[in-house]
Amino acid sequence: MTPLLDLYRCMARIRAFEDAAEAASQGGVSWGGAATEGAEVRVKGPLHLSTGQEAVAAGVCAHLHARDLLTSTHRGHGHTLAKGADPTKMMCELFGRASGYNGGKGGSMHIADFSVGMLGANGVVTAGLPIAVGAAHALKIRRQDAIAVSFFGDGAINRGPFLEALNWAQVYQLPVLFVCEDNRISATTASGPMTAGSQAASARAQALGIEAVQVDGNDVLAVSQAAERLISAIRAGAGPRLLHAQTYRLKGHVSVDPAHYRDPAELAQAQLNDPLLRARAQLQALGLQAQAAQIEEQARAEITAAVATASAAALPTPAQAYTDVVTIGEGAWT
Repeated sequence: MTPLLDLYRCMARIRAFEDAAEAASQGGVSWGGAATEGAEVRVKGPLHLSTGQEAVAAGVCAHLHARDLLTSTHRGHGHTLAKGADPTKMMCELFGRASGYNGGKGGSMHIADFSVGMLGANGVVTAGLPIAVGAAHALKIRRQDAIAVSFFGDGAINRGPFLEALNWAQVYQLPVLFVCEDNRISATTASGPMTAGSQAASARAQALGIEAVQVDGNDVLAVSQAAERLISAIRAGAGPRLLHAQTYRLKGHVSVDPAHYRDPAELAQAQLNDPLLRARAQLQALGLQAQAAQIEEQARAEITAAVATASAAALPTPAQAYTDVVTIGEGAWT
């Protein structure tokens, strides 16, 4: 099992990255603080944060190899970092710079890095599931020693592609892990009243004969242990599996959303259950508080450097607006 320090390092990097991106999207420069009045908004367009959900990304991706494939959601910074993507290139993309993963033209919801198996974030709810299933089918046909993983939210289970993807994966016994990040809210609406049945992600998977495991998604060790067992079974040829991780999104739907629709008492309770706070307490109990503090300092230093690089990087030229597009009727990339 991956040591807790390694898991904490991954979570700290994700939190540092998203804190910095949040401040930049609000015109602020402080870490997790209020926006600085008059400061430049350097991240333009939608920015969906996964603050509070870091344990799921860290716990699952700790057991993946570079050759394994992954699809993410519109809230995908954590998955992308945990899979091994470069935080500086990611920040450059958020800042719209030419040196970003998509040349500064894709933004937060389109970051991909095939070199580490990250097939891409996706702005369409549930769209990553059939992509992951297709990738898994290709892996099986080619007899490649790898698996696919698809992260999705609880809001996705009420859309058709969820059942279609699970059904195809089970019928063809594909090497794919479905990971439901159940943060209990779909954009700005509580998911519970819109979803029939209890533990719907797990129950619907089990109805198709897919083993599903529920886990406390804010306990990074529990996530890691559950993911390790499921991934080992998939690698051994046991077919698809589903991990239902119950967590909580501590921020609004996007970085400039104050989330006034949230029950303040519920949010306050969730903040006490912050996965980083829980892991830090576990490390302190092991006498590793100094190492934890060093990890946090290193994460902030790394992301501060990434922000500085992104701030100074060049913007795309006007001519680059006409690259990476398909010419209709010819099917060729230009």
